[in-house]
Amino acid sequence: MRSAPRILVVDDEPQIQRFLKPALEASGFEVVQALDGRSAVKAVATAAPDAVVLDLGLPDCDGKDVIRQVRAFSQVPIVVLSARDREIEKVTALDLGADDYVSKPFGISELLARLRTALRHAARQDGQSEVISVGDLVVDTRAHRVTRAGETLRLTPKEYDLLHILARHAGRVLTHRQLLTAVWGPAHENDTQYLRVLVGQLRQKLEADPARPTVIATEPGIGYRFDD
Repeated sequence: MRSAPRILVVDDEPQIQRFLKPALEASGFEVVQALDGRSAVKAVATAAPDAVVLDLGLPDCDGKDVIRQVRAFSQVPIVVLSARDREIEKVTALDLGADDYVSKPFGISELLARLRTALRHAARQDGQSEVISVGDLVVDTRAHRVTRAGETLRLTPKEYDLLHILARHAGRVLTHRQLLTAVWGPAHENDTQYLRVLVGQLRQKLEADPARPTVIATEPGIGYRFDD
């Protein structure tokens, strides 16, 4: 059993390789490195990392292809680290199965926070139970019952479905498409107004101040994140 989480860093930029490895090691992580997509996929299969930090601009392929290949056999958390800051790049990477996205230039504190969140989410998924607890919110999936600070929340079936998937993936950004498909089905993957209205309804019931949400955060142009 490893004493430190193992992080696979996939990036061919020398400056990233030079400073990111020491920074991660100083924060208690073990680091494995790969310089291209082919090596990255092999390392996921053989080195059994606990999480992957992945650049999209690799010398032999697009990093999104790495996500696609890895997701064919592994659910290891993937945090994309890339200079590509267009919304379409973020949405595509997340839809393919990335857990989060950090844009370059970046602060090491932000990356570490996103990594820890991804690792917590993976641990929560491994130990999935019928009760999901996030802060003072409790979702009982068997009873379809939700409480906040001990008080039962009255939710519609669709509100419950949306809250369930958000809480199940607490800390992870979920795209509009992922949420719409999960709640309404593939035929509604582009009906973002449905999602906007439902999120608004949930915030009225969950947030102390719905106009300044702290539980369900908006990722502009991308989706939503349930703050854990």
